[in-house]
Amino acid sequence: MADRPTGRQADRPTGRQADRPTGRQADRPTVSSAGNRTLSKAKKDKNDEFYTQLVDIENELRHYRDQLRGKTIFCNCDDPFESNFFRYFALNFNTLGLKKLIATCHVKSSIAGAQLPLFDMEGLKPEGKLPYAIEINAVPDHDGDGATDLADVEYLLRHDANSSRPLEGDADYSGGDFRSRECVALLEEADIVVTNPPFSLFREYVAQLVDYGKQFLIIGNQNAITYKGVFTFIKNNKMWLGIDNGGTKWFRVPNDYDIQTESRKKIKDGVKYFSMGSVVWFTNMDNPKRHDSIPLFKKYSSAEYPAYDNYDAIDVARVADIPIDYDGVMGVPITFLDKYNPEHFELVGSNRDVGQDPSGVYGRGSMLHGKETFKRLFIRRKTGA
Repeated sequence: MADRPTGRQADRPTGRQADRPTGRQADRPTVSSAGNRTLSKAKKDKNDEFYTQLVDIENELRHYRDQLRGKTIFCNCDDPFESNFFRYFALNFNTLGLKKLIATCHVKSSIAGAQLPLFDMEGLKPEGKLPYAIEINAVPDHDGDGATDLADVEYLLRHDANSSRPLEGDADYSGGDFRSRECVALLEEADIVVTNPPFSLFREYVAQLVDYGKQFLIIGNQNAITYKGVFTFIKNNKMWLGIDNGGTKWFRVPNDYDIQTESRKKIKDGVKYFSMGSVVWFTNMDNPKRHDSIPLFKKYSSAEYPAYDNYDAIDVARVADIPIDYDGVMGVPITFLDKYNPEHFELVGSNRDVGQDPSGVYGRGSMLHGKETFKRLFIRRKTGA
């Protein structure tokens, strides 16, 4: 569907998303070189318009049903007429026992009405590029079939308990921007934020959620793990990964979106999709995967696990090869975070961005025999684990 960004943002995967890299960090999704060029162009043009599919939302959200009950959900990068995040929560409003659903968008989407034609009703959606907010307090089963379907959702936008209003913005941010005073006020009202935030503003977006103490479940690029600020939250146990991570996910893009690699493009029923790898869910909500143990069987040897030239740590090329009998610091691929159990391991640093570590020990590139390795997280086994 389409999670539309708030602000200059637009629903993008890794999000309406796409936290762009800065400096030497090419925190880009792990895709082919041509795919990287496409994404890089999107970043340069601030074209973060990637729309999350409903199936990907359903696959992740099913693990948090009990935590959603009775809560106010805020989708603050989502045009309700386009966003599959809004659609998921509207269709499951009663099943999940939600208190309220709020959605805000920044501008009229380029694919307005194409995905949810039943929502595109005269008098409900502001014309032109006026940003707006929709608040859903009730989803009645008006046809008496005991279920919530699209016909019910169409009706709910006319229900007296629900409302739609324009967003005007303020001196600093335009209407619908997640940083505007109007949207911050809605954020303060919310319990949980679920969306696909803009890549280009990912750091700032996450920092806001943490500053306001909100629970969240958002889509992002795996490479954001090592971003300055983002990694600090992860290291301090203020955010971690969700469940349905990695692999390739397809995101809807505007029909004029330039995709140079044919294998990463498909058109279905006249709709264009772009595939991206290394897309993960970031959250601070507990999930069962976070408590799983990594099955390890290999033993340490200096021959198989070389020490870095510039760190008092050994290099472990694959997560599955973490030795079961080594208690010192180990450099592991960032995919480790998808299996990270904080009861068994401690995150002590990464080899990206010296600003992340006040002690100055971590943050430099990790060197092996004079050559720099890929991104690494530095971990240490906890005593007794």
